[in-house]
Amino acid sequence: MPKPRKINMMPAEVRDWLHQTLKDSGWSGYEKIADDLNAKLQEEGIELQIGKSAVHEYGKEYQEFVKYQEQASQWAESWMTDNGLQEEAQRHNVLFQMLTTLAFKSMQFQMTQKGEEIDPRELHFLGKMMKDLMSSSGIREKLMDDERDRIAAEARRQAQEEMAGRVEGAAAEAGLSAERAADLRQKLLGVRS
Repeated sequence: MPKPRKINMMPAEVRDWLHQTLKDSGWSGYEKIADDLNAKLQEEGIELQIGKSAVHEYGKEYQEFVKYQEQASQWAESWMTDNGLQEEAQRHNVLFQMLTTLAFKSMQFQMTQKGEEIDPRELHFLGKMMKDLMSSSGIREKLMDDERDRIAAEARRQAQEEMAGRVEGAAAEAGLSAERAADLRQKLLGVRS
């Protein structure tokens, strides 16, 4: 198994600082960022020295990761908004971002491996995660179908009530007894009063 990169050995708060610094710099000025990072590590009492090329390589990877995360977020938000799911869009967007981030990290790691170092179980788990993510859209479709069915049933119920009112009015105009009007309503609409 390859030796972990020094940059991955940094504490989370230093990595968060590096991420923000990379974004704020517009993904440039890697030499200064590397110098600032090493000064920060030394200031924190962490015995790590990160080379400028390692910061540059990590910065490019992180930039690509951020780009994919933003694209995934925009796609998810657009899809959910287009399908009338504005309230749920934020919750699903967060979930989608988390899953795509994990998938990206896993794929990125697997791409750095040589043939004999690739763990088939990792590929299996990645494939399963992507399958589950894709099938969740099927669940979404079912929920949307259920909502459409509920709306259609409500429209049918309202139409029946309106028709029952018309039958009542017509029966009263014709001078039919209440019993005869109820019988007529039952035969015409299948509705009991």
